[in-house]
Amino acid sequence: MKKLFVCFVCVLAAVCIASCDNTETKDVVKVIDIKLTEEEYAFAVKKGNTELVEDFNAFLTEITENGKFAEIVAKYFENKGTKVGAEISIDSVANTDENFVVATNCPFEPFEYIGDDGKAYGIDLEIAALYAEAKGLELVVKNIAFDAILNDVNAGYSDMGMAGMTVNEDRLVSNDFTTAYYQASQKIIVAADNTDFDECKTAEDVENVLKALTGKKIGYQTGTTGNWYVAGDADWGFDGFANIEAKGYSTAQLAIQDLVNGQIYAVVVDEAPGAAMVEAFNK
Repeated sequence: MKKLFVCFVCVLAAVCIASCDNTETKDVVKVIDIKLTEEEYAFAVKKGNTELVEDFNAFLTEITENGKFAEIVAKYFENKGTKVGAEISIDSVANTDENFVVATNCPFEPFEYIGDDGKAYGIDLEIAALYAEAKGLELVVKNIAFDAILNDVNAGYSDMGMAGMTVNEDRLVSNDFTTAYYQASQKIIVAADNTDFDECKTAEDVENVLKALTGKKIGYQTGTTGNWYVAGDADWGFDGFANIEAKGYSTAQLAIQDLVNGQIYAVVVDEAPGAAMVEAFNK
């Protein structure tokens, strides 16, 4: 299982790095291709719900070994296969034994986002749909604020939080998590003509550039690792940047839009969603 997971993550990383290579002259933003953090994504459940954790872990092992996990990821990283959307619940839905209620936060492509047809797509949600089908349950998808997901799950309003969520000690205090299914990192997005990071080779190099800035604003999605990286958080082990004005947004897309409009200097966001957003803004 460990070997399969590591090999698969290496493939994903190679695909993601390739997707960040923007060469068209019309580009307005770009990703600085240096990993600032090392993280793992997992799915959140109510504290103490070991039955669901164990059952879902067994399911993740099964779909990794039979190739279905790879098929889902290939849809979103390599555009192979037909993406399957899920209806988003508008009304309040009771959490019962007949349904599998998932709390997510769109947009966070390729893990979760809303398609042109109004349905929710993404790696997380196709995994959720596959699990619901395997258990004979009806999938219910709730699109709520990212920083409300853990409380929603712990209150019993949702069975699971599936939102490209990084596991750390702080979150483990309030919630339990499944095994990790994806290795992620934070990266910085800047204007396409920004040359400040051209000589950077390491995360420390990027940090040194950030520490030397004055009068700059950097955006992030509130409640994410990008938030803690820029603003600082002792529980996460990030010092933050006292010389920078940290600016939170409800979504990373809104932050990048402000970057395009010249309102902020940069955006810190998860690697894969960041690559997808840069590609979309550069079209």
